[in-house]
Amino acid sequence: MSFQNALREQIARQSRDLVRFLTRRVGADDAPDLAQEAVLRVLRHAEHGDVTNPTSLLHATAANLAKDLARRRRTESKYFVAGLTIDELAEPTALPVTRLEAEQSVTRLFDALDTLTPRRREVFMMRRFENLHQEEIARRLGISRNMVEKHLRAAFKELKQALE
Repeated sequence: MSFQNALREQIARQSRDLVRFLTRRVGADDAPDLAQEAVLRVLRHAEHGDVTNPTSLLHATAANLAKDLARRRRTESKYFVAGLTIDELAEPTALPVTRLEAEQSVTRLFDALDTLTPRRREVFMMRRFENLHQEEIARRLGISRNMVEKHLRAAFKELKQALE
């Protein structure tokens, strides 16, 4: 049995524990995606070097991904009003003041989006409105995940400035 196959078997045995570990940290919705990302990163790492303790590497990678997700959520929550949805605009029972505030907020957001470069706007829209993960955005646009993160950070910063 090759090293890669043995590694894959060992990781497969750990998958249920890994998902439980991540569920406690990030919730059931994001845990499977983060577990898959952690496995992929460990396998990629193993292609370039010897992995002496794959279980530890897998859990450390998963913990780092969970921290990254928490950090990203904190950053996003700073720049967006919680609970504001497009549905508020169409809600017939909403108070006129509430509807007006929602319309103004949406208008400000779209005006701010127009100030972004086309690539930043595209990355932001894919992440925020299509709910795509950074890996998928990178794959679709043919850029690195690191570049996706840079575009998102810049977009959040520019949008914050435009909305203030």
